[in-house]
Amino acid sequence: MKKRIAVLPGDGIGTEVTAEAVKVLEAIALRYNHYFEFNYGLIGAAAIDATGNPFPSETQKLCEDSDAVLMGAIGDPKYDHDPSAKIRPEQGLLALRKELGLYANIRPVRSYNALLSKVPLKPEIVKGVDFTVFRELTGGIYFGKKGREDDGNSAYDLCTYNKEEVRRITKLAFEEALKRHKKVTLVDKANVLETSRLWRETVKEIAEDYSQVALDFMYVDNAAMQLILNPRQFDVILTENMFGDILTDEASVIGGSLGLMPSASIGSKHAMYEPIHGSYPQAKGKGIANPIGSILSAAMMLDMSFGMSVESSLVNRAVQEVIEMGYLTPELAGKHSCTTSEVGEKISSFVLEEMHEMI
Repeated sequence: MKKRIAVLPGDGIGTEVTAEAVKVLEAIALRYNHYFEFNYGLIGAAAIDATGNPFPSETQKLCEDSDAVLMGAIGDPKYDHDPSAKIRPEQGLLALRKELGLYANIRPVRSYNALLSKVPLKPEIVKGVDFTVFRELTGGIYFGKKGREDDGNSAYDLCTYNKEEVRRITKLAFEEALKRHKKVTLVDKANVLETSRLWRETVKEIAEDYSQVALDFMYVDNAAMQLILNPRQFDVILTENMFGDILTDEASVIGGSLGLMPSASIGSKHAMYEPIHGSYPQAKGKGIANPIGSILSAAMMLDMSFGMSVESSLVNRAVQEVIEMGYLTPELAGKHSCTTSEVGEKISSFVLEEMHEMI
């Protein structure tokens, strides 16, 4: 099978972790006689430096003409430390989501038995955690009208949603719940926010078509606490843009490292896959960045965009094996402290050789 993949390494460690995901995809292509055509584009600070635009038209066309997009990370300290900057790397990511219609961000959260000692929570709390967050991605406060008053003393960011935006991601969340443990938890702030009340109203309407799925409601402040107190209670979490952004970063402690967390951003025509971590500029070029989140994102691509469920499962098993053997980057290192490229090589070698009897 032939597939075209747009690769947007981005900034900081994005280039390093993306290279390892490509390495694993190449191993999959070799093993299963696929052909993946990798075409590279600029986004974020790298794109600003080269073109003055964080999401150049050339990059947009590259993404639109591809079967899927693999992205690294976005961000640069020279913009982070300048709040007055009019053009920022993050605008490139927001533009990509908007222009490609990527309305649903899907973030699986799981714990690994081999890493329970690395988690700042008690092992009995996080052992066996396995849930998925469905975060709405193109609405809410990030995309609402924003600005400052003429006197510069006040600013505003408007949060807006319409029913169709809520409906389309809600249907995806309920469909996923049918494949799992048949429970959806809507996280909102309906006691305060009118947009949250719209969410509740709309989700209840959709739930009538999914009688097999239990629907629960939780305020976002309580959800933040419950993720720490009892994360095993969750199956599918459904929430709006900003709440999902914050909660999934919090949930990353359950796995033991932000570097383990993959994600998929899905639209009606296009899809983009990326680890949830940022560009981590302090680690750039040091070979210490964890590539597993990027590699697992590539595994999600194989399954969700290409229909290659067997290949995706093999990548996931290879990652599991490498974690259990302790071949990990410094923030998680057990028996063996490895560089970014060494972890990628180890996973690739399992794909090509050592796991053939498991297929």
